[in-house]
Amino acid sequence: MSKSNVVELGAEFDSLFQLHHDAVYRYCLRRLGTLDAEDAAAEVFTVAWRRLKEARADNNRAWLFAIAYRVIGNHYRSRRRRRGLVARLAGVAYEPLAEPPLEFEILHRALAELRPTDRELLQLSSWDGLTRIEIAHVLGIKENAVDQRLHRARSRLKARIDSLNTGSPETKEAPA
Repeated sequence: MSKSNVVELGAEFDSLFQLHHDAVYRYCLRRLGTLDAEDAAAEVFTVAWRRLKEARADNNRAWLFAIAYRVIGNHYRSRRRRRGLVARLAGVAYEPLAEPPLEFEILHRALAELRPTDRELLQLSSWDGLTRIEIAHVLGIKENAVDQRLHRARSRLKARIDSLNTGSPETKEAPA
């Protein structure tokens, strides 16, 4: 590879990084938390650098999110293995440190009870603001399938939230 090609690739990568790093970092942060988000975002851009020739100028954001989706999956698997090991070594199960607010807890529980594909669709659409074309690219499915699956996922999420809310003591009316 000639020096001018390396310089061109470097400039292309710099531009890609400047335009999309914040969005990729936020995507990782929402899914992994502060401890692993920076590492995951760095890993995404490491993969992007190695595969820069595959990038398409018209859809770089979706391409990076597709990479991030796979990187985050690897982080989840690593996390499960680590927690399992810690639990075996300590003889106790992992428990969260603090109680989140009720509304967050209900949404989190409702999302957790959805299928992983439904959860990912909702997060890509609502939290990350990806278009249906970008979501299709990230998940490797057709655009029409995104519309259908997203509609079903929203319906299932609403049903789960409604179910959890009616079972919550704070949402029941007190007797008169």
